Amino acid sequence: MAFPTNVNDQITDAVTQSNVKVVAEAPAMAMGTIYQSMAHSTGILFENAVAAQQQQNTLTQAAANQGVMQIYSLDTTAAAGATEKVAQTGMADNLSSLLTVLKAFRQD
Repeated sequence: MAFPTNVNDQITDAVTQSNVKVVAEAPAMAMGTIYQSMAHSTGILFENAVAAQQQQNTLTQAAANQGVMQIYSLDTTAAAGATEKVAQTGMADNLSSLLTVLKAFRQD
């Protein structure tokens, strides 16, 4: 000790050493806390990713189910005609026109 006190020198040294020990351990404790927080956050991240995948699979199954229900609820011939009218593709007209042109070039 630099100056005499009423406290025993051994007690003063013990308190000083314990304070030094706490200060020395602080960085390791802080890093441990940071690692623990990062591990927890990563766990929550993966939990959220799995939940999002499950919800997406549910939506996909529902959409596929609705599509199948629509397919089975329509008359196929009427649906094909309606699709052609909606799309305005006129595939049957195009094929018949092509057949007429090919027959015109055919040499007998």
